[in-house]
Amino acid sequence: MMPDDSYDIIVVGAGPAGSTAAMYAAQRGMSVLLLDKKKDIGTPLQCGGFLPHYETLHELVPNAELPFTLEEIPSNCIHATTSYQRFIAPDGYSKGFHVTADAIDRRRFDKHLARQAAKAGAHLLVGTNVTEVRGTELIMDGVFGEFVVTGKIIIGADGPNSVVAKANNMLRGADPMGTGTAFEYEISGADTDREAVEMYFGKEYVPGGYAWIISQGEDTANIGVGIREAMFGQGMCARDYLDKFMHEHPLASKRLEDASILSVVAGLVPVGGAPKITATNDTIIAGDAAGHLIATNGGGISTAMVGGKLAGETAADHLEGRCSLIEYDRRWREQMGMEIRTSVYARKLMDKLMLSDKLMSAAIRMISPEHMKAIQCGQLPAPVRKSLLKLNIGLD
Repeated sequence: MMPDDSYDIIVVGAGPAGSTAAMYAAQRGMSVLLLDKKKDIGTPLQCGGFLPHYETLHELVPNAELPFTLEEIPSNCIHATTSYQRFIAPDGYSKGFHVTADAIDRRRFDKHLARQAAKAGAHLLVGTNVTEVRGTELIMDGVFGEFVVTGKIIIGADGPNSVVAKANNMLRGADPMGTGTAFEYEISGADTDREAVEMYFGKEYVPGGYAWIISQGEDTANIGVGIREAMFGQGMCARDYLDKFMHEHPLASKRLEDASILSVVAGLVPVGGAPKITATNDTIIAGDAAGHLIATNGGGISTAMVGGKLAGETAADHLEGRCSLIEYDRRWREQMGMEIRTSVYARKLMDKLMLSDKLMSAAIRMISPEHMKAIQCGQLPAPVRKSLLKLNIGLD
């Protein structure tokens, strides 16, 4: 469909953050254009879908007002439900904690959120790239033609390499360890634990990160690696590490050797924290574009949606004369900024330990299941922080 020449709010990117922003803004009566470069929302995937249940999300970001779409997830968007998260150390020792979560079908879930935005009144435009940003004027090109559309406010929810963020100098730091690569296979014929999410560590298979196995029910699963390019071995890429994990890991390979690959998923994961600025007088960024994820696990669906909700609400408040648009930056940092900052600090401590399989195994043995769960939620209890610092001093 042809877009109008102008809108109150233009949202770039129809992932969890963008669709949530568009929905909340449209519900307030704003004219909203939600556009995405993908011809088919949710396809191709760039990230997997592990989403803790609503009660656990309150533990993850206790100060955040969660979107209602995180509580009411359609059953057809859920592959399987797990009840346990298990860490496997480089030496094979395992430990975990109870947590109820869903393996989400991101293709269906992203479409579901986009439909909610359209249902609220947002104009949805797929297969359309933003080729240039001139203030609040966007030059677009795609399957429906070339357009120039103006908004009063632009919301950039267009991922780690956000064109909106770049045009407004709202960039993340240049730390090479601040961006991870997630590379994943959807497989069939796997022998997996349907009740547990498994996370594997070890510099030989996943330098600077971890590998995962997440059941999708029956004999299907997602297996993947989340690693940093700065720690790759010479001539290695993310796919090489995933293949090595799948076929050579002493524990995992026996369960995966007969599996067939159904699809490949790849994407960047911004684990370096948020930019210093996420709002100007006419533009705000949310989701991966704003570093809205928990760096210790790379999970960002729920935090992206919290950021999207606040983006849509603040944009509407601003247009109604209730606040400055820059208020958005304070709002999201108040609701989840501490968890994001703490997770980055914890990730940096763990990065050093990952240089040594011996120390990484020692850390997993040392940390209690309760504290493991806290770290996964972006928290770093004082006893754990002291112990990790001691191990890092030993490494030095």
